[in-house]
Amino acid sequence: MNPRSEQQSSGSIPSINSESEATTSRTTPAKRRRRWPLVAGLAAVAIATSGSVAFAEARKTVTLDLDGTVKTVTTYSGSVQGMLDSQGVRLGERDVVAPGAGAKLSDGDQIVVRYARQVTMSDGEDERDVWVNVTDAAEALTTLAERGGDVALVASRSGDRASLPLRLNDDGPVAVVADGETRVIEDHADSVDSVLNSTEIELDKDDLVNVVPVATLAKDKTIDAKSAETAEQAGADVALQVQRVETKKVTRDGAVGFDTHTSKDSDRYKDEGKLVKSKGTKGVRTKVIQVRTVDGEIVHREVISNRVTKEPVDRVVVFGTRERPVEKVQATSTKKSTSTSVPSGSVKEIGQQMAAARGWSGSEWTCLESLWERESGWNYKAANPSSGAYGIPQALPGSKMGSAGSDWATNPATQIKWGLGYIADRYGTPCGAWGHSESVGWY
Repeated sequence: MNPRSEQQSSGSIPSINSESEATTSRTTPAKRRRRWPLVAGLAAVAIATSGSVAFAEARKTVTLDLDGTVKTVTTYSGSVQGMLDSQGVRLGERDVVAPGAGAKLSDGDQIVVRYARQVTMSDGEDERDVWVNVTDAAEALTTLAERGGDVALVASRSGDRASLPLRLNDDGPVAVVADGETRVIEDHADSVDSVLNSTEIELDKDDLVNVVPVATLAKDKTIDAKSAETAEQAGADVALQVQRVETKKVTRDGAVGFDTHTSKDSDRYKDEGKLVKSKGTKGVRTKVIQVRTVDGEIVHREVISNRVTKEPVDRVVVFGTRERPVEKVQATSTKKSTSTSVPSGSVKEIGQQMAAARGWSGSEWTCLESLWERESGWNYKAANPSSGAYGIPQALPGSKMGSAGSDWATNPATQIKWGLGYIADRYGTPCGAWGHSESVGWY
């Protein structure tokens, strides 16, 4: 397999094939070296494509740095290109070699080859793919930072795996920043995935994995000063950063106010006061928000639905418009009467007639009958020895009923007249008074 093909497909350091027996006399063991003095500015070097160079008969010993792996090669090739061909090194259009491929090869020369790799760069706002001719992430960050601003390399994700087509750091350890903890890993030349495995860091499908300068994390206070100092003292200038990403939906309910409407009822007497037909109930508005957090901090919030899930019920108040008829009373004396005439019938029948005169029949009469049955049993002489309440409506004190007639103590009609007025003023209707009595035991 072509060493370039193997390196690009597996992400490992390519091996260097030996020359043929006709051109190779010896090689020295290969060793890895991260940077080479001759590669300064390699990213901007264009590959020479000149024709073949005359074959040189002289035997030469040269040093070949193939993408960070260094070895000594003995060759009879007269050009850099010839030596590379004899080694099985194939260059792509973005790969670089120094000196140029068409340069004459001399004994003792140093030849440096850097394959091009495509990486994803982030400047904190946007991501874009760029090509770099370096061997590790540390050098890539240095090269990209020269363009201005802080940058990071974004690892590609596939399920629970993360990968980068570069080793992390050939010259020093790597800091691993995840879950609020910073660790320094000495096995610095490994790939992203192998470092995560060695530190037993598991990834969720949405988590972000970046390679960032330690100085950037310290400046942004992603890691504390102590962790930054520990990493720097250990020689770790790059960090493998894992950011936990969570996307969830949050549901929030809010109240929806109700309106108040009034209406008129021609069957209801004006002096009966207002009747609350509907108390009014607030509705509910439900808002669903999608929230995205990175390491617990909200980075995006979006309202995905906002609707009324429970309609409000309006408050309805009814006012009567009917005038109460005026009863004509035949004068029998020039003196003003201070008593109430007693209608015929039993006490309850009297009460039913007087309630009907106010428009309280049907269910309202049923409420009134139950209310005063509980209070006094409709006994106009009923007296409560402990409180002093007296009469059918159990007025407290009983003398209050004097406003309806001086015979309040003995005339059930006077007591009923006062009691009906009290209910109208205090509760609006007998059913209103009955509901209060049911709730608290008195009215």
